[in-house]
Amino acid sequence: MARVTVEDCVDKVPNRFELVLLAAHRARAVTNGANITIDPDNDKNPVIALREIADNMLPPDDLREALIHSIQKNVEVDEPEAGAAPLLAPDRRPVALGRDDQNADGMVDQITMSEEQLLRGMESLTPTEPSSNGGGNGGRGR
Repeated sequence: MARVTVEDCVDKVPNRFELVLLAAHRARAVTNGANITIDPDNDKNPVIALREIADNMLPPDDLREALIHSIQKNVEVDEPEAGAAPLLAPDRRPVALGRDDQNADGMVDQITMSEEQLLRGMESLTPTEPSSNGGGNGGRGR
């Protein structure tokens, strides 16, 4: 192939923007020392990348995966790590927020209060001074 054109590659990668991304990624890989699958013919790396795509030497799906992998910052690992940290013993675990102490549940249920004790407690919560709304009569008429 003497000259590569976009039309030679568009049937392999229909989206021209994606074609540019894949060819640029492959050209950078060739610059960094990746093996060339075609005869270079004294061409520059972007032309070599386009010729490889046009000749189906590199499947577009493989190029996509390599591009995505090169961009990823956090790579997901399917297997658990071999040296995972051991779990803490139950007596050494911190208290989980939002959970009640299971030992105190029995004590809470046993506390009972009489009606008189409840009323005295509520009376101690009411303010002894009149409210600051101007009359102290709670909004009732004069």
